[in-house]
Amino acid sequence: MLENTGRTELSSLGEFGLIKHLTQFIEIKNESTTKGIGDDAAVIDYKGKKMVVSTDMLVEGVHFDLAYVPLKHLGFKAVSVNVSDIYAMNAIPRQITVSIAMSNRFSVEAMEEFYAGMMLACHKHKVDIVGGDTTTNKSGLVISITAIGEADEDELVYRDGAKEGDLLCVTGDLGAAYVGLQLLEREKQIFMESPGVQPDLEGNDYILERQLKPEARKDIPVLLKKLEVKPTSMIDVSDGLASEILHLCTQSTTGCNLYEEKIPIDPSTYNMAREFNLDPTVCALSGGEDYELLFTIDQSDFPKIKANPDITVIGHMTASKDGVNLITKGGTSHPLTAQGWDSLLKKD
Repeated sequence: MLENTGRTELSSLGEFGLIKHLTQFIEIKNESTTKGIGDDAAVIDYKGKKMVVSTDMLVEGVHFDLAYVPLKHLGFKAVSVNVSDIYAMNAIPRQITVSIAMSNRFSVEAMEEFYAGMMLACHKHKVDIVGGDTTTNKSGLVISITAIGEADEDELVYRDGAKEGDLLCVTGDLGAAYVGLQLLEREKQIFMESPGVQPDLEGNDYILERQLKPEARKDIPVLLKKLEVKPTSMIDVSDGLASEILHLCTQSTTGCNLYEEKIPIDPSTYNMAREFNLDPTVCALSGGEDYELLFTIDQSDFPKIKANPDITVIGHMTASKDGVNLITKGGTSHPLTAQGWDSLLKKD
């Protein structure tokens, strides 16, 4: 992208001039992209493959706060959260369309920063930006991205395939994005009360990056194929582990036993949760925005994944009549509920 040397008003370019300016660096990476930006519609040729499409919207003041979210990070995150849904189908993302509504408080240089972040994520995931829309907004910034992917029919994984006895697995670790958000919110509040005070973020790079620059798990579909493991069901962890487990159980008509002691939580997440007087387990269950993959496998596939340090077996699927339960570290069973990403409970 061009270096930002000052402020250029959006009105100086107009809608079509802005689109031309922001998209001039886009390079096509996929053979399936027959026609990208520049016509009434993109043209995509999948030659017999199944097309997978998902859309997500990010709204300023609801999903992000520009007081502490750099626009370049926001651009990267906007792409990541969308392609994560494609990976959750065991598919490969190929194209995205980008629609943005922005107020006149944003300059051309600001939008360049946003696009630079998006293009960094597109390069990482090898996806093409093939279209979209821009419009004015009376206040704030609204981003809507549609991701398009492909897969062979026999490779696709849905939410409704889990069966009684399947093992419940999750990638990576959970809860970091939420505690990272709490840290950013705390420092924002301190700054608003005392503008001269510098934010105290040192030593918290991991949880901050998990919130500001999440990484969609492009490696997992590749890994599972290499291990010759096809999940029976799969979903990405965007709204919290509890919510996603309930989605899998509802769609698959099963119950589940989730074991608290098995939930993977990074030490930095655990320590920061405690600093905020939060239960680390609740942060993992209801925090959201981790963008890990939650999936079930047949028990016969356990030997293939048991040695992998990035996959953790956290429970097993049961009969629907047995319900969805959290088995605590003390061995007691409680019905699993989804509190939602914005209503975490404080620990007593």
